Amino acid sequence: MNIVGLARAGRLAAVVGLVVAAGAGLAACGSDADSKGTEETFVGADKVCGGLFDASLAKKVEAVTTDSEFFYQSDEGLKAVVEALTDGYESGRSWATGKALCELSPKGGGAGDGAAVKFSMYAPQDVKDSRTDPGTVSYTMGKRSEARATGASLYLECVSPRLKGSEAQPLRIYGSFSVGESDAPDAPETRDANLEILHTGALSVVKELGCENDAGLPATPDLTPK
Repeated sequence: MNIVGLARAGRLAAVVGLVVAAGAGLAACGSDADSKGTEETFVGADKVCGGLFDASLAKKVEAVTTDSEFFYQSDEGLKAVVEALTDGYESGRSWATGKALCELSPKGGGAGDGAAVKFSMYAPQDVKDSRTDPGTVSYTMGKRSEARATGASLYLECVSPRLKGSEAQPLRIYGSFSVGESDAPDAPETRDANLEILHTGALSVVKELGCENDAGLPATPDLTPK
């Protein structure tokens, strides 16, 4: 091979070397990004739903759901709930469907395995309905509150400057926390934790709506049984 040929071969080898090195670097970066993305996809209960649950309550969320990692969800649920409740109230209907504030989908779970905190507008007669699920315990918080091994429910009334006419006809808010598959025991501690979880979600909703006196909700949950 002549000198020119050797020079060209050398340059070609150098180019190939740079391409291979760059490819390896990109692959490594991609691997790190994928790893980081996977880590951020599933989080503990203290980081799900925009950090709705503080460290202490997050442990109770993990206890009642018997899961410790959940699919990451932002705090967009609060905006969706408030819009749904406002639209429902302004529609003039006696009740309206709502939205989920926080969906707790466990890592490796299937359909029906997750838990959720949801809110909607209830009809006046709903709060007087005496039918309850087996194992349900009634509490004194709100217009009506109940808890069971698989969740909790809460009825509130909201008067807010954001809701025209609510002084005469308050917005009726129904909140629920439901657990899908769980091995948590049917015990007072489980029921109380379920109601605490729902209380935290409800408090964030009524504050965002600007409800007077936080719709009657105390700053800390009242877990006094009736």
